[in-house]
Amino acid sequence: MANIASAEKRIRQTVKRTARNKARKSRVHTAIRKIEEAVAAGDKAAAQAALKAAQPEMQRAAGKGVLKANTMSRKLSRLSASVKAVAAA
Repeated sequence: MANIASAEKRIRQTVKRTARNKARKSRVHTAIRKIEEAVAAGDKAAAQAALKAAQPEMQRAAGKGVLKANTMSRKLSRLSASVKAVAAA
């Protein structure tokens, strides 16, 4: 355990930051799952609504450094393509 005040503070900050990042990552995964479920069900309106709700959440996570920007970009692109395919079908 830390004996120095600054080290104790760093531990407190890390715990808070970890919890915040974990929650943010969980929200992103939930949003992605909702899109994929709507696409699998073939529900065009629900898929588009889920994508519209998920996009800012995903970009926010990438902006905060919780997930890598290129990874989020790739996932968003693939999800958009899958929603577009459902809309076309």
